[in-house]
Formats: sequence, structure tokens, C-alpha cells
Amino acid sequence: MSTIPRLELQDMREDLQEYLTPRVKRLKYLGEMFKCAGHTPGVLLSFMDFTEELKKALPDRLTEVAVLTTATLMSNDYERNQHERLCIRLGYSSDWISEIEKLQPESANLINDEEKVVQQYVIAAVETRGLKAQVPFTEMLALLGAEQAMTVVMLVGRYITHALTVNTLELAPPIPSIFEDGFIGDNAPAKDKR
Repeated sequence: MSTIPRLELQDMREDLQEYLTPRVKRLKYLGEMFKCAGHTPGVLLSFMDFTEELKKALPDRLTEVAVLTTATLMSNDYERNQHERLCIRLGYSSDWISEIEKLQPESANLINDEEKVVQQYVIAAVETRGLKAQVPFTEMLALLGAEQAMTVVMLVGRYITHALTVNTLELAPPIPSIFEDGFIGDNAPAKDKR
């Protein structure tokens, strides 16, 4: 694990504290990534504003396809696990999530054509560093239009940045995968449901 000092919420710059407090209350924890990135409060705030703008620009399902695909390809369990839970809360099935994480859009049965083209682009972009992603990008552009296609491109870059941060610092995921604890929503794992 990296030796970068971890900042607690009360140790962060005031505007960053204000931004993160509702998130910490909702999630019931302050993630290690924020504890580390809090050393660059202006950059972190811009990163989070960028994230919020990306969320507004795409339908949730396309966002989650791109995020889960990027996180899986980048070995970013930290983000993958959190987005698996978000998908469950959004009403997506664990089978749908599993199909996305298999990274085989050509043989997928539970994802629609828009989701397939997004995943095909993300795989090509990440695996080739964007150097051989023009054909799937053109297909995605034809299906989604310029605004959504460019949002997917920028979204992938955002989640690559997160993965580089988490992987460099060797940060452990704050929560397990839904496939490890059986999470089914309502803030409780399946084994705790009665």
C-alpha cells in the first residue's frame, strides 16, 4: 500500500469537505481514493464536477456499460464493485452486470444494440489506447449521435484516470463485489435480508 498520507474529511479544505459530506453520509464511508486525492482539492473538485456532467449527458444504462467495461479492463475493482451496487440500485439485474463484465458484446443476449456498440468502443479504446478504436467509434457515432458518442469517449478517460490512481496507490475496494456478498439492494447484502 502506498505511503501517501490519508486525509480524513475534517482535514480537507473546506470547500472539498462541503462537497464530500453528503456523499459520505449517503455511503457511510469516505473512500481511500478521496483520502489520497484530497491533497489536491481543486483538482479533485474539478474531477468530481466532470463526473457529474458526464452523468447528466448519458442515459444511466450506457454510463454503466462504459464504466463497468472500463473498470473491468483496467482491473479497477474499487470502482467496479461500487458500480455493480449502483446498477442493482438502478434496477439492473446481476445477470446483466455479469454479461457486461464478461466483455463479450458480440455474444451478449441481455444488452441492447446501443449498449453493445458502447462496449465494443470501450474495449477497443482501452485495449489499443484509442489507436484502433475508429471503426467502433464510427459505429457508436452512427447509433448514438455526436453528443452521446463524445460523452462516452470522455467518460472512458475519466474512469481510466480513476483506475490509474487506484492502481498506483494499490487501494483496496471499500466494498466487495455483488458476486462476493450477494448484494441485492436496499443497502443490505442478500445474506442479511430476512
